[in-house]
Amino acid sequence: MSLHDEEEEFVDAEIVEGGVLALVDDEVPLVDFNTVLHPGQELPTAANGPQYSERDLYVSQETADILDGTDPTETGPMKAFKAWCEANGRVAVPCTTATYTEYSRHLMARSLKVATIKNYMSLIKTAMPPGKKPDNSLYLRLLANYRQNNKRAMRTRRAFPITLSYLIPMMEKAEASNQPIGWRDAAMFAFGYRFLGRSVENANLEIEDVRFTSGGILVWLPEDKTHDEEQNLVLRDREDLQLVPRLNRWLEYMADQGITSGPVFRHVLKNGKVATEETRSKTATSRGLHLRGQTVNDRVKHWFGAAGLVTDGRHVSSQGLRAGAATELAQNKATDEELERAGRWRPGSRVPREVYVRPAEAERKDPFDKVPLHRP
Repeated sequence: MSLHDEEEEFVDAEIVEGGVLALVDDEVPLVDFNTVLHPGQELPTAANGPQYSERDLYVSQETADILDGTDPTETGPMKAFKAWCEANGRVAVPCTTATYTEYSRHLMARSLKVATIKNYMSLIKTAMPPGKKPDNSLYLRLLANYRQNNKRAMRTRRAFPITLSYLIPMMEKAEASNQPIGWRDAAMFAFGYRFLGRSVENANLEIEDVRFTSGGILVWLPEDKTHDEEQNLVLRDREDLQLVPRLNRWLEYMADQGITSGPVFRHVLKNGKVATEETRSKTATSRGLHLRGQTVNDRVKHWFGAAGLVTDGRHVSSQGLRAGAATELAQNKATDEELERAGRWRPGSRVPREVYVRPAEAERKDPFDKVPLHRP
């Protein structure tokens, strides 16, 4: 067989006049291992299928702009993966299954938590182009071995609970600065505690989602980590938390600058002005005007330290606002079902009971209290 003949054998499609895509041989059977035929059906061929044109291959410019602005290869885990691939002479996108598997072992060699590894590997696989995603079966075998031989990798690192005895000094310290960023942070902390929100949920709050009521606020939540449906949440204020006046002061400050829609918690510029679309370039991030979860985290750490507070060794993070509220609810005999609703955990989640309710019950009632003290 000549080279010319070999080439002709493997050419099976071309673009014909009018930009229509068609197979050269429309009698070639179109079957694979997923094909299922009923008795009497003929083998499907190209002639049975649709005739595509160039129009079927293009998306609009508006769609392209949205896709370009939500590039899954620009996440933190993907940036780290690209850097590792470059250092090791491997192709990052699309990566091979071997590269994907080897990177998982690299993460395990760093003694990362199992949950962290699973999250990173999932984001990396999602970022690969459609039809070119690596097989994860080998990585999962490595992970199973890692899980078995590294029990500490299964341990969840809990944030220090920022209860009211810590939260109130933090908010007062922020407000004592008499700076707009302090007003924003105090409102954000009060909301995060009462809302029992995750960092990104707090940062995603929009002005249009909030309505003041008698003695509290009504929050419209389009979705969260465990609920796809919308929710209307009533958050009653407390005399010590002062959520309503703190949030109202921050919203009024933004309204004075003409900001009456969009993110509630957004960047504050050095001149005290609040970031808008016009000034967005000065604070540009992938989240636009919304604060990143990491920014909320950094502000919690900042005011915790500025207030001169210390922990019991656990790390301080924005998750501590959620943990602090859940801890105090549990300490004051809230049931795991009440905690589940307040924190919007998935129905039946073990977290409210095992992480908050049981430890609180153990503190209130230690079975060893029944053992008399030994007094020689």
